[in-house]
Amino acid sequence: MKRPVPRIDLFDVRPDDERAFVFAQDLRIIEARLFSSAEPQTSTTLRPHLSAKADVGALMEALQRDYAPRGVNLLRVAGGWMLCTAPDLAPVLNEQAPEQRKLSRAAVEVLAIIAYHQPVTRAEIEDIRGVSTSKGTLDVLLETGWIRLRGRRRTPGRPVTYGTTPAFLVQFGLDSVQDLPGLDELKGAGLLDGRIPAGFSIPLPSDDPQLHEDEEPVEPEPLDFTLSPLPTADEDEN
Repeated sequence: MKRPVPRIDLFDVRPDDERAFVFAQDLRIIEARLFSSAEPQTSTTLRPHLSAKADVGALMEALQRDYAPRGVNLLRVAGGWMLCTAPDLAPVLNEQAPEQRKLSRAAVEVLAIIAYHQPVTRAEIEDIRGVSTSKGTLDVLLETGWIRLRGRRRTPGRPVTYGTTPAFLVQFGLDSVQDLPGLDELKGAGLLDGRIPAGFSIPLPSDDPQLHEDEEPVEPEPLDFTLSPLPTADEDEN
């Protein structure tokens, strides 16, 4: 049976109530790290700073409950937790947000294909889209930090494979790529029309960092020239 998470008022904890005092102190530590970090905090990054018997799950549940009615919410993102603006307050902050460069339609399509089909090569992206994909489109996505070079396909030419990054999950508020919408959700959102070909399906995405059997690590390309040896003292004199 799951033990209920205690409700603790951080301003009304007596030092003689050891369990409540330790729990409240752990909450304060987590809150401070969440507030000061631009990256998701995980159990691994939090645990060294908490008490020996800290229940990270219970602590995060307590914080999520406390932040739920506030202007800032605690959300599960990219395998960790982050403090994010409450979704219903986004219109209030839109005028303060810096104007961001919008991705082209081609870039959005390529990003979606990489997210759902990773690891995927440029040729495979072009096959799915049915049109050629410029290197510039991939370069733009690499600059955003949302995609990365995973490895090289073990096929002639050893083409580079692409995959998404934790920054992609943070940007779109996802805990993992498995949270991407499926076929029914895309239909419900009006992103797919009723003229879907028979047998059409959307793959279950995976961003497992381990290389697949048909991939090998990306290695620096060797330079096409070699440096001459440094001149000896006698050569310098001549």
